Amino acid sequence: MDRVGLVSNAQFEKETDTKGAFVRQRSAFRERVTADGSSGFPAESGRYHLYVSYACPWASRAIIFRKLKGLEDVISMTVVDPVRDDQGWRFFDDDPDPINGYGYLLEAYLRTDPDFSDRVTVPVLWDKETNRAVNNESSEIIRMLNTEFDRWAANPDLDFYPEPLRQEIDEVNERIYKSINNGVYRAGFATTQEAYEAAFIELFEALDVMDDRLGERRYLTGSRITEADWRFFVTLIRFDAVYVGHFKCNQRRIADYDNLAGYLRDLYQQPGIRETVDFDHIKRHYYVTHPRINPTRVVPMGPLLDLESDPARAHL
Repeated sequence: MDRVGLVSNAQFEKETDTKGAFVRQRSAFRERVTADGSSGFPAESGRYHLYVSYACPWASRAIIFRKLKGLEDVISMTVVDPVRDDQGWRFFDDDPDPINGYGYLLEAYLRTDPDFSDRVTVPVLWDKETNRAVNNESSEIIRMLNTEFDRWAANPDLDFYPEPLRQEIDEVNERIYKSINNGVYRAGFATTQEAYEAAFIELFEALDVMDDRLGERRYLTGSRITEADWRFFVTLIRFDAVYVGHFKCNQRRIADYDNLAGYLRDLYQQPGIRETVDFDHIKRHYYVTHPRINPTRVVPMGPLLDLESDPARAHL
């Protein structure tokens, strides 16, 4: 394809390098909640709160783990408005911040770090006792939800990061994060043709590899669902609805893949998962919140998605 050398304005200028590539910022808060309290943040029922968005794939990881582990009565949760403005994630008028009555999640960030000046992200795990953010790194939050609150969890025996599979899970996570989870953003937020094409090619090469992998096994590491599957799921569920069009990831839809399509339906149909997915929030967030990409802010009505038919995966 001809490269005309044009450079567009970045959606997030601080996260765009000199070559027009999107470079995601590092998470600001990295403390941990532990069952034994050795971290200074002991796991307790009722002490912690999750700020999340149904629109955001990173936050959806935390929503899924809270749901599957049965922690709804242990860790409270607030969903922010899917439409983010110049001040970042805001709270619904009819569902305000229950902790401090803030209008924007930025205020909670500044309460924790008065010098914070980067982009506000979700999820955030908040400590109601010390009134500060503990962690806003989704990969670490889901690990805490997986094990540290088992004393109170309704499903303590569910383990999505089992010891025998940890090395394989970590290896799969690394490939999927770089090329797919973050890859769609690297394509969508690229401001040069070169940066976009590099991300695009890497993304679909990785999807092809995962489609082949899932032709031989039901889930990414074998016969049981692990953390790797849920980390992959949150990108797949948004792919055809948003990333194909909005982020120009249009070589193929997930529906066009022999194995990924059934795998996505299999995960979506797991008990409790449907209610963690809100396509209205997802589409309104992306199409309204990124004016550099979609200046009209018109939200598409489609596409029709087949998520309820037989996954045809049980034989694997």
